[in-house]
Amino acid sequence: MKPFAAGELGSEKVQFHRDGPQQMDELKAGVLVLRQWPVEVHSVDVPTPYGSTRVQICGRPEDGAPVVLLPGGGSTSVVWFATTKALACAHRVYAVDLMGDIGRSVHDGAPLRGVGDLVAWLDTLFDRLDLDGARLCGHSYGAWIALNYALHAPQRLGRLALLDPTNCFAGMGPRYLVHGLPVLLKPTAERVRAFHRWETGRTPEDPVWRAFLDSTATARRSKVVAMRRPRTQRLRACTVPALVLLAEHSRVHDVPRTAAVARRLLPKASVVTLPDASHHSIPTERPAELNRLLAEFLA
Repeated sequence: MKPFAAGELGSEKVQFHRDGPQQMDELKAGVLVLRQWPVEVHSVDVPTPYGSTRVQICGRPEDGAPVVLLPGGGSTSVVWFATTKALACAHRVYAVDLMGDIGRSVHDGAPLRGVGDLVAWLDTLFDRLDLDGARLCGHSYGAWIALNYALHAPQRLGRLALLDPTNCFAGMGPRYLVHGLPVLLKPTAERVRAFHRWETGRTPEDPVWRAFLDSTATARRSKVVAMRRPRTQRLRACTVPALVLLAEHSRVHDVPRTAAVARRLLPKASVVTLPDASHHSIPTERPAELNRLLAEFLA
């Protein structure tokens, strides 16, 4: 990978940040989470036609194979605080704030009309950061984006890891949608906490992460693209080696059914159920087994 010039990437400026001025509670809470990362991290803003994309970069600077991490909706790049150390020892890690979602990516360019715009946005990010051959890993909504990118540009990826992916192999369960509706219609910190407890069966262990989750109730999104399941024919044609990690106690979907469909439709996938995990406990709670599986697969 080409080294970063001082403040530039190609012919366009890329701004480097270290705890710049904060204006929103969610942004301040995100900085506190980022300070807990166990590795040195640099934050960059990468220009794209859709706006600037915030990327947290850590790990081996030159010889490490790139790993790109896409978070679940509403969690931002800082969510990987319990995973980066396990990956950074062998890889250059790029954790991304999703375009259109909360966080520090600024959606002030072309509109996000659908999945085609999301994969075009990722294409630009891969071009700017010289990420061809990267391992791509996503959770939830981020896994849905990652899978669609693998179907769009398989030649650009070395491997694909999907963590409890939503609307990839099965739809969301009605109970999950009903419990999530209050957070969607009128989000408050109390409702965010209640939804998290219902899905995970516990309160987050890390107090800094708990404070961040509370702050997401007032965070602004510009556009979260509606998730449509990929067509069966496209999934069967996927050539990227894949790992599908399903949370044993996920309440988003029927886990055995989702596993069966993933095995049937992804010809090169290893499908594993992660014990004692739920959808919203990934990747922050008790991450040892998750990190082991990811490090082995992405190597």
